Amino acid sequence: MKKLRLIPAFAICFLVVSLVNNTFGIIGKNNRANFPDQHFVKDNVPGVQKIRDIIIYEDPEYYSSFPSIVKRPNGELFLAFRRAPNRKVFGERNTSHVDPNSYLVSLRSKDGENWTKNPELIYAHPFGGSQDPCLLQLRDGTILCTSYGWAFVRPDGMENLKKPYFLAGGAVFLGGYLLRSKDGGRQWGQAIYPPHIEPEININPMGQPVPAYNRGALYEGMSGRIFWAVAASHAPGKTSVHLINSDDKGLTWNYSAPVAVDDKISFNETSVYETPKGDILAFLRTAGYEDQACIARSTDGGKTFGKWESMGFKGHPLNALRLPDKRVLITYGYRHKPFGIRARILNEECTDYATAPEIILREDGGSGDIGYTWPVQLDKNRVLVVYYFNTYNSTKYIAGTILKISK
Repeated sequence: MKKLRLIPAFAICFLVVSLVNNTFGIIGKNNRANFPDQHFVKDNVPGVQKIRDIIIYEDPEYYSSFPSIVKRPNGELFLAFRRAPNRKVFGERNTSHVDPNSYLVSLRSKDGENWTKNPELIYAHPFGGSQDPCLLQLRDGTILCTSYGWAFVRPDGMENLKKPYFLAGGAVFLGGYLLRSKDGGRQWGQAIYPPHIEPEININPMGQPVPAYNRGALYEGMSGRIFWAVAASHAPGKTSVHLINSDDKGLTWNYSAPVAVDDKISFNETSVYETPKGDILAFLRTAGYEDQACIARSTDGGKTFGKWESMGFKGHPLNALRLPDKRVLITYGYRHKPFGIRARILNEECTDYATAPEIILREDGGSGDIGYTWPVQLDKNRVLVVYYFNTYNSTKYIAGTILKISK
């Protein structure tokens, strides 16, 4: 398969630092898979031109990560991300993906290049730090923001917790929640807690089954139904993905079907997409499968899914954007040397993922702690892909790449 590189106008320098990181803390190897390392070919990309990379938000006192973005009906861009202290300001050695002062914040832009400077608070969870705000704008203008949280329980409380529970970075998993805004993200309603789904085995710190959760793009289908691919710890150290849906704009949720379950491979951080024909697609992140991107397809509106399969390349997590000509831009982080951001353009039913050329947006990342892409259409020909990034393993910041895409 040909790898196509978008070469920016400036020289690229990078320092390689090895880092393996998975938001849900599941890292593994699977001897059933033996995928070759990918090699790169300098070439032009027909119909795709990289315009520039931009820095959207950077502050050395904060670890900024996991962005998502929507375009409002008035043309304004609304971006959400997770901001937490850079623990080095306290003299600590490391900053992790869980923190008691991890909040959901937002920025705005009129053109995708110039952004407000001071983040506005979306939500501070009353019982712990929040993570990975995922935005979905409905056709009526309502914005949904999904997230999940971590509670930092003191030692005398830990011994009283019901088991099993999920512990990462010294914090206990709270599970998922979502917020709704009717005024373009200026004000947000009270947190809505989705139901616990049966495959999930973990208990939250309050002694209740963990509410459904995940990081990934939701999708409003042609019928108005909202699809959300959520993760579940169905066994110790193993996660699977399941589809839930809402017919009342995110107020209540119903279980639909298992999407991807395996005895050896874990699936999580999944984005969902509906094709023009009505197929429901799940773009799956994996663990224990050599970071292979996978896909699962439903041809009956999400009632059942066929067997998941590898897309034939490495990358995670993935996100999908329907282009004006109905082709689909999928974007993803590449957490292997050389670290960076990549993409592919699929046909409108997303059946050519095994042969679609890989587009290298950038490969100057300082470590594997990058990615979590989210694309948005700026105008008829331009797309902004946002993600978090670092160079020389430095401060993690919110960045973007502007592409011009034509047929």
